[in-house]
Amino acid sequence: MNNTKPLALVTGASSGIGETFARRLARDGYGLILVARRRDRLDALARELGGAESLAADLTSEADLKLVEERIATARNLELLVNNAGFGTKGRFFDIPVDSQDRMHRLHVMATLRLTHAALGGMVARGKGGVINVSSVAGFGQSPGNVSYCATKAWINSFTEGLHVELKRAGSPVKVQALCPGFTLSEFHDVVRMDRKSIPARLWMRAEDVVDASLDGLARGKLFVVPGPIYVLAVKLISCIPRWARIALAIRYSKEVKTD
Repeated sequence: MNNTKPLALVTGASSGIGETFARRLARDGYGLILVARRRDRLDALARELGGAESLAADLTSEADLKLVEERIATARNLELLVNNAGFGTKGRFFDIPVDSQDRMHRLHVMATLRLTHAALGGMVARGKGGVINVSSVAGFGQSPGNVSYCATKAWINSFTEGLHVELKRAGSPVKVQALCPGFTLSEFHDVVRMDRKSIPARLWMRAEDVVDASLDGLARGKLFVVPGPIYVLAVKLISCIPRWARIALAIRYSKEVKTD
């Protein structure tokens, strides 16, 4: 890998928003370290992008997480970390196996925390770099059947905001961003067997548009990036509604959740 290029590490890079980040960053001249569980797809993408480094890892595994942390520590020209790896589940928290919820917290919370910590030390010392933590519009509220997903994305929002405050207080130019997309066309919803037709077509966004909004926002130092005017409006409305009212609305109008 050319060590003169700025380097970006993208997790969850084998599909969806992560793959789109990888393609866009390669086009923008970054060297890439691609992290995901599926080695075959990861290696194929790395070859297609001209020799990007592929690092197969399950970030819910302690051993694999340490492996990625160590790789970040040796990446002296790392200028961007994209914590994108994530997944959703379907069903009420008290009905579904706890293992899936445990893995979700490990991936969304602990992996984001540890990889960000591994990256920021070097970035702050070098005086440049950025971290994008992929959150969700779901992080601004709660809904039945998505308790852990909403909670972990809310944690990402709070964590990223706290980092932003610390970096600004320290006088560091390093940037952090919470990227909060709504419904995005990717394999994410196929995994949880969600019927896309149940969501109005106008609410679906292309991954390319989400990534463009994120990188444009990062260049401008924007802490929260919510792609799409519909979702910007939704988040503003949510912030104006008192918590008691949001809870009441969620209880009354959310669809019944069926656990398979």
